[in-house]
Amino acid sequence: QLVESGGGLVQAGGSLRLSCAASGSILSINHMDWYRQAPGKQRELVARITKGGSTNYADSVKGRFTISRDSAKNTVYLQMNSLKSEDIAVYYCNVGVTEFSGYLSEYWGQGSPVTVSS
Repeated sequence: QLVESGGGLVQAGGSLRLSCAASGSILSINHMDWYRQAPGKQRELVARITKGGSTNYADSVKGRFTISRDSAKNTVYLQMNSLKSEDIAVYYCNVGVTEFSGYLSEYWGQGSPVTVSS
């Protein structure tokens, strides 16, 4: 189960931080991602942090967004700075886990709307 928080309305140039906490029968977390889906567009990968701590970003957010995690809390964060109108979307976390059963599973958060006013 994933629970997201932190979306909302912010002025252009402002900042928001999204959080996503994972819970359940998790043996290990393999990757933690943030996706977004703007109105009328396909869902796109925004940022990823791997099990080893490597990070990747979409070109459109490099230098403005930072993905991080608290492994003790099974929580991933997305710090979004210098927000633009192009960042308006619903943001979803996606977490890949290995469960205690040994199964590999993917979970999605409920979505956090982000609106940027000009």
